[in-house]
Amino acid sequence: MNKLVLTIAFTIIIFLTVNAQSNKLQDFYNYDPIIEHKVDEIFRTLNDTTRVAQMIVTSAGELGKPESVILKLVSENKIGGIVYLKGTKTNHKRMIDTINMISNSQNQLPILFSIDAEPSLFNGRLQGTSPIMNTIDIKSTKQSDSIARIINANLLDIGFRQNFAPVVDISPQNEAIKNRSFGNDKGKVIELSKQFIQTTQEQGIIATAKHFPGHGLVKGDTHKKSVYIDGELKELSVYPPLIEAGVLSIMMAHITITNNEKYSTNGLPASCSRNIVTDLLKNELGFKGLIITDALNIMKAVTIIDNAPLLASKAGNDMLLMPIDEINTINSILDEMRTNPTYKEQVYQSVKKIIRLKLFLGLIQ
Repeated sequence: MNKLVLTIAFTIIIFLTVNAQSNKLQDFYNYDPIIEHKVDEIFRTLNDTTRVAQMIVTSAGELGKPESVILKLVSENKIGGIVYLKGTKTNHKRMIDTINMISNSQNQLPILFSIDAEPSLFNGRLQGTSPIMNTIDIKSTKQSDSIARIINANLLDIGFRQNFAPVVDISPQNEAIKNRSFGNDKGKVIELSKQFIQTTQEQGIIATAKHFPGHGLVKGDTHKKSVYIDGELKELSVYPPLIEAGVLSIMMAHITITNNEKYSTNGLPASCSRNIVTDLLKNELGFKGLIITDALNIMKAVTIIDNAPLLASKAGNDMLLMPIDEINTINSILDEMRTNPTYKEQVYQSVKKIIRLKLFLGLIQ
């Protein structure tokens, strides 16, 4: 009987906590002098190394870094986030609990745990979960809402607070996207994506629209080779409605843009192009949320570039996903900061944005 009472009480506490956090999360874009003061206060407790570490997202799970490597990075305070790849709920939760214990014992800023829990990838990322439909099979906002709620319940139970979803690329025909897209009707893609984002963020999880500026209407897979947008950015118009609707995070694609005078990336992938990340996404579209790269360790377009993580940071990305070497990435950013005061201030703004999101998630009390 006592166990039942404790279980009910614990469930109520979790419910109230998540709802309180979700209300805060929706206010992320609203100015609040108390929050600004708190962000600055936390920022001042860090040094430049631990500040830059907040931008680094390593990988865990069966396809990620070895657990021993991750625990060492955490104990040395060298990462701000971890994305979990293939694995079971039990293993993911065990590791998250261990990492939180280490982080708390050393009085570090909490780690932001993320996962690619798109409907089409959900059962692979969280093995043993009940099957859900692929993204391409979602046809109504009611279905989008329902699927998002199923995903959210699982993520919150484990400790994930950022979902690298939804895919907002147009067309299921691309080699890399396949059934991960909502389809080839732009209006439907926007409508279903907005619902998925709204439901996700209302329940206290950061949603991530990807892959900017569009990976659906191109040929090829960025995992295997450099992929190009030749001419017009045909998928760009998907993003303004999602930004207006309050999406908190956008993931950059490693796609090179050619034959476009205004948006050329000059041979670089969009993720490493300041013209796309800062001039287009931040300045022209007015996005003030968190910008994160796609994976930096396996995508052909960035692995062939010398020091792609630094280039991605200089382009304006706030978080760097899965750099090959986390320590080298931190050191290269620190070196650049020492001689480039404008870049140093940009890094500081990225770090403050990350701290602010962790506050609104309720991770920092």
